[in-house]
Amino acid sequence: MTESTRTNGPRFQFILIKPSHYDKDGYVVQWMRSTMPSNSLAAVYGLAQGAADRGVLGPDLPIDVLAIDETNARVKTKDLIRLIEDNGGHGLVGIVGVQSNEFPRAVDIARPFIAAGIQVMVGGFHVSGCLSMLPELPDDIKEAQALGISIFAGEAEEHIDTVIQHAANRTLQPLYNHMTEELPCLADVPSPPFLPHDFVDRTVGNVTSFDAGRGCPFQCSFCTIINVQGRKSRYRTPDSIEKILRMNYEQGVNRFFITDDNFARNKDWEAIYDRIIKLREEDGLDIRFMIQVDTLCHKIPNFIEKSKRAGVTRVFIGLENINPANLIAAKKRQNKITEYRKMLLDWKRVGIMTFAGYILGFPNDTPESIEQDLEIIKQELPLDMLEFFILTPLPGSEDHQVLAKKGVWMDPDMNKYELEHVVTGHPKMSKEEWQGAYHKAWQIFYTREHLETVLRRAHASGVNIRSLMPVLFWFKNAVPVEGLHPLQWGIFRIKHRTDRRSGLPIENPVVFYAKYAGEIARKATLLGKSWWELKSIVKKIEADPHAMDYKDEALTAVAEEDSEHMGLYNQNEAARVAVERELRVAGKSNSKPNGATNGDPKSNGKGQPVLTAKPKKPFTAPDPANESGSAGEKAPAA
Repeated sequence: MTESTRTNGPRFQFILIKPSHYDKDGYVVQWMRSTMPSNSLAAVYGLAQGAADRGVLGPDLPIDVLAIDETNARVKTKDLIRLIEDNGGHGLVGIVGVQSNEFPRAVDIARPFIAAGIQVMVGGFHVSGCLSMLPELPDDIKEAQALGISIFAGEAEEHIDTVIQHAANRTLQPLYNHMTEELPCLADVPSPPFLPHDFVDRTVGNVTSFDAGRGCPFQCSFCTIINVQGRKSRYRTPDSIEKILRMNYEQGVNRFFITDDNFARNKDWEAIYDRIIKLREEDGLDIRFMIQVDTLCHKIPNFIEKSKRAGVTRVFIGLENINPANLIAAKKRQNKITEYRKMLLDWKRVGIMTFAGYILGFPNDTPESIEQDLEIIKQELPLDMLEFFILTPLPGSEDHQVLAKKGVWMDPDMNKYELEHVVTGHPKMSKEEWQGAYHKAWQIFYTREHLETVLRRAHASGVNIRSLMPVLFWFKNAVPVEGLHPLQWGIFRIKHRTDRRSGLPIENPVVFYAKYAGEIARKATLLGKSWWELKSIVKKIEADPHAMDYKDEALTAVAEEDSEHMGLYNQNEAARVAVERELRVAGKSNSKPNGATNGDPKSNGKGQPVLTAKPKKPFTAPDPANESGSAGEKAPAA
């Protein structure tokens, strides 16, 4: 929590809360340290603090801005109510950045404030997406309004002053719908995203976040961003980015996540990178980043090279799937499977860690096809991390809109819409099979054998495996140990017995704390074993004199003849057709007279082809007398 300096007399209390969500037992998911701050909270905090600094309520009613991220700090409702009452009742509780799975918790947070006569407003992707894509408000938002909660849909850059003034006059409207208006320009926002150091300090790695732009030109049917932030991209200027970086650097924060859904499509990416490179190389600011990009970013001249110079250490890629039929069904036509390995090798070449998202539950998926696809990825794509999501019809997406129009069943409990639970039907899998495939996916990818493979590939590519090890540990253990996605995980789970979902009973103290202690002991044991396992793998690689010479299929440059044996290219008919089309466009057609590619696989009896890819062989160090490795192929150390 942060608070402005107090003076005598009443002060308007603007309390910003980023809610968490509930676990399967109805307890708030909260940590001693959480993954990273919410960009929505940073954006609204910056705007609110700017309004306070400008004195939008006049000299007689100064504004205090307080921020709470419930993923790492408890919302002490009684204390906050008392704070507002002690200041003459002047205040507003803004529950910001609320995603669909957080909406039930947001309403529960609002209840005691409403009961105490304090105004509450809820904004974020859930309400904005619903107003953008649905003909009428869903029941959960109507029920929130019936409680007295005000709803804010859209972006706050041009509207924060109005909201504060209405709240101060106690004329807050039931609904502020800005989804039908032109989206605000971000170029010269005087108060860009910002969070104080003590706030950032409660995150893993002391990372803060900001958006360099909003909107995305692509049309993925599962995405909410394009329907909330628009398909026309809007950008902050290099001057604005430098201001954000310097403000944070001055308070000791130098690690950033640029939250743009696709930073590579920012038309000013090079100007922004040039400014950051100057800050790093000339002004001596040790600043580093994680960014999100698409699978074709490697085709942008100098993008990857300048990413390295600008301090990018990790990149998240929306891989989503390796089956072209699934990608087409999701309108993700920009993903070309023939570019996947080329793109990943380009990132490997400069020593940047690669993360990829993979969605399970597209129409053509089955438990067997998912398992086969993951084995192909493990063997043929040099990814460092792969994280899995269940295809979820999020409110605000085209998928949700289509299912709603058709009257298809979707789970009414928004708390489950965190991309980890099955919330609707599937044409080829039962709910149990689909959910089981999600949990099994983590087991398939993060085996001890593959962890060693990932670390060997990284070491041979110049990535610091001591830095990679804790990241692998994080992604390997979140689901099996905590039952939560890695992005929902944190350091040391905190549970408060009375912070439970409305409608559920408060447990007996003896029962609650006994279970809590047992959970802590079990998790500590599992995590200790896992850490020791990874550490032993790292030591083994570091002790191997030939480790830098490691080579496998995934690290091998893509050749034209790969279409004859790569499982990625021959996994099914859709893949073979897609590869043939892409080769034909490139003038490298590999077709037979009947239009099929070479190496057509036979069925394996499970509805999937028998892959002709060569089985993986154990790594054998080359004989120095017979092999001459090329130092030019190795990336510099990260």
